[in-house]
Amino acid sequence: MEIKEHFLNNVKTAELISGKILLHTVEDAIDLIGNLSYLGFDKIILYEKNITPEFFNLKNKMAGEILQKFAQYQMALTIVGEFSKFDSKSLNDFIFESNKGKQINFVANITITTENNEPLTRVLR
Repeated sequence: MEIKEHFLNNVKTAELISGKILLHTVEDAIDLIGNLSYLGFDKIILYEKNITPEFFNLKNKMAGEILQKFAQYQMALTIVGEFSKFDSKSLNDFIFESNKGKQINFVANITITTENNEPLTRVLR
């Protein structure tokens, strides 16, 4: 796993880059939060491909349990991915409600500004 450090709106943000699933369980979430908090990060950018597919099945309550940990430990989270592939009205509603707040957000892409104020866009397709 590679951690790319960004300062977004003066918030130290960790963008996690990996070819593997990083988030399988609630314990994985707690470990990520603890380790990245220890390193001084206040926000995490995580890609949908790095989260177990079971997370997106709301019937098993995994998403709620994991996201509750991010809220509880006050670690902001942005999940970047293509969520329209999940044919679930409840998941779409969950994403819509989450995006109303500032703590947990689901986005299709992110734009990060480099030190020279040049946009660096990452898009999943």
